[in-house]
Amino acid sequence: MNAEIRPIRTPAEQALIAELGGLPAGTDRLADLRRAAARSFEENGLPHRRVEEWKYTDLRTLMREATPVAGTAAVAEADARARLLREVEARRIVVANGAVVPELSDLAGLEEGLTVTTLAAAIASGDEVLSRVGGILPGRYDAALALNTALARDGVVLTVAPGVTIERPIHVAHVFAGDAAAASYARSLVVVGAGAKLTYVESFEGPEAVAYQANAATEFVVGDEAHLDVVRLQEDGASAFHLATLLFDVGREAQVHAFTFGLGAGVARTSLYATLSGESSQVGFNGASLLKGRQHADSTLFVDHQVPGCESRELFKTVLDDSARGVFQGKIVVRQAAQKTDGRMMSRALVLGEDAEMDNKPELEIFADDVQCGHGATCGDIDEELLFYLRARGIPLKEAQSLLVQAFVGEAVETVEHEGLREALVERAEAWLKARG
Repeated sequence: MNAEIRPIRTPAEQALIAELGGLPAGTDRLADLRRAAARSFEENGLPHRRVEEWKYTDLRTLMREATPVAGTAAVAEADARARLLREVEARRIVVANGAVVPELSDLAGLEEGLTVTTLAAAIASGDEVLSRVGGILPGRYDAALALNTALARDGVVLTVAPGVTIERPIHVAHVFAGDAAAASYARSLVVVGAGAKLTYVESFEGPEAVAYQANAATEFVVGDEAHLDVVRLQEDGASAFHLATLLFDVGREAQVHAFTFGLGAGVARTSLYATLSGESSQVGFNGASLLKGRQHADSTLFVDHQVPGCESRELFKTVLDDSARGVFQGKIVVRQAAQKTDGRMMSRALVLGEDAEMDNKPELEIFADDVQCGHGATCGDIDEELLFYLRARGIPLKEAQSLLVQAFVGEAVETVEHEGLREALVERAEAWLKARG
């Protein structure tokens, strides 16, 4: 007689499984996708340190409780909360507590070739674009993505017609509004047609003292010869728990540049999965994190070269003060057919606090023989010679340190092509340094 083995579930896992039990009925593809994601989570639960991809970010320990799904946000409060990047000229779409707020969103007078709707509206109308949701798979179980797939009810669905250039950036401003801890799940889809061009921006913010949980996922389908720039600013409240998943499918001779900037949340994990499925494409995935206190921030990416002649570049900078902990895990995979691949990955950390910690894990997995690939990681404190040089010219210690930190982070921020966005990110870094004292 074989005994049935049942895993012991934490209170957070039990609450999440109970939430998944209330999924709406349905017989369409999206309903099947939700149920499959729910079953996957019920079988695997939250990852722990024995799961290699989550070794440094043990969700089973870090997520002590699962908050209920957030209700509809008050329009006035959502408007007051959505502060980030207002100075940048862009078409702004506000997503509050996981749902698009039409009253605060600029959805009128769309450019020719640009279509913007909400996930909720697409579901209600049975829009054929839903066939693309869930079309990019990470190739392995991801608890954050599984929960998002099962529980997300709204988000932005955006398509750019082939050959169309959208001059103004599209800014999706995610905010949490409310005084009680709750969880938001937003799922977005961005489809950039062949030869089209788009700058897509995401920001995340919320109250400092509320222990809310944000779980957002965005899929990017990039057509042949298209050009996509993605800028992502995460500045959630200090008590927040932030999980994000970015998924890319990149076509032939396309160019994709993505920059992620992390400043907020008590615990944050950003997972990026990119599939280079079209020959001769070029991608750059870069990022920076400025951490203080006891913040924990994890940047994990998986770049899959499947076809010949593609180029990928990854540069991530992390600044750690106090007792903060940073994590970088990057993996470039080169399939056997992906000859002539050129892939480079680098992670650099600047440690300011005596109790700060940085975990770097760059990897290469190569099955082709005609490639140029490399990776590296560095971790250290401020260069004393450079600090002495600045102080010898009368610059006070704190100001000299700030100048060196700005220069360190600036190398990554300079990869942002849009001048207005680049300047706004520099200002956020300067504000962080000023608050440091």
